[in-house]
Amino acid sequence: MSELMPANARPRAIAAWLWFVAGLIIAMVVVGGITRLTESGLSITEWKPLTGIVPPLNDAQWQAEFANYLRIPQAQTVHAGITLAGFKTIFFWEYIHRLLGRVIGMAFALPLIWFAVRRQIPKGYVWRLVALFALGGLQGALGWIMVRSGLSVRTEVAPALLAAHLLTALFTLAGIVWTALDLRALARDPSAKPARLTGFGAAAGVVLLVQLFYGALMAGLRAGLVADDWPLMNGHLFPGATQLNESLGAMLFTDPAIVHFIHRWWAWAVVTMLVVLGRKVRRTDRRASVAIHVAFGTQILLGIATVMSQVDITFAALHQLVGALLVVATTWGVHALGQRKQLPVS
Repeated sequence: MSELMPANARPRAIAAWLWFVAGLIIAMVVVGGITRLTESGLSITEWKPLTGIVPPLNDAQWQAEFANYLRIPQAQTVHAGITLAGFKTIFFWEYIHRLLGRVIGMAFALPLIWFAVRRQIPKGYVWRLVALFALGGLQGALGWIMVRSGLSVRTEVAPALLAAHLLTALFTLAGIVWTALDLRALARDPSAKPARLTGFGAAAGVVLLVQLFYGALMAGLRAGLVADDWPLMNGHLFPGATQLNESLGAMLFTDPAIVHFIHRWWAWAVVTMLVVLGRKVRRTDRRASVAIHVAFGTQILLGIATVMSQVDITFAALHQLVGALLVVATTWGVHALGQRKQLPVS
């Protein structure tokens, strides 16, 4: 038995657990997207890590939560005139989003402790798993910081914090998928080493990261509503800035029309990189290549449908779902590329 693979190690079981956690994160990304689309994210104005798991159970508790919400600027502007029944609807999405966060934390922590205590984690993976758990904690902390940004002066969360919150979740998802793939390879071959991150794989990841960042800014700035035509924007290739007297740097990150334009056309840089990635891994892992092509093709079609439907919630939520699946497919492809570099030459 390899020193990386002691007799009591259970890489296959740990990989299966990580795939389950990855599925929960994907579900949370989708619910988070719906929470943003329905302007529900500020409906719970307090952070109660333990007691917050129990929703309001009687009329008095509902009235107290409603009164807290009515004090913030969003309730007086975006949701002006909201009724208790309407409040319960937006409360539902934010509550489910937070509940999923707690479920993910428990689904990661408890099995991690179990495998660690029983010394079933292969050598070199303990600290990687602990780091992934810490990333999940950071993502939760960023979520509360993001919510706080919209409770006083603003009527919505800060777009930059929304981007940080989403990207941390997707980076954690990628790390979990990569680790699960490493463990699956170890289960098949006890002498297998973790895949390496190649230069091209890193470049593909960065190009995708830029697109994901601008996608988060799109959500935070409601930039999808700037134009409902494609490929032009309001009849023009370049729409021009919607905010006057702004610096170039500010326009690149805060102007809805410019952010929309960049997100729309940077997508083709992503497609170019992923087509090359798919071709590179096709001979060694055809399924990864197919997954990459299906994911980015579907994502482009959903992006166009989201814009042309004026951000219909169904298309927008599916766009967010496939975005998370694209991260999984790309991670799979980059991992396969790193494994291919280690294959012996015949």
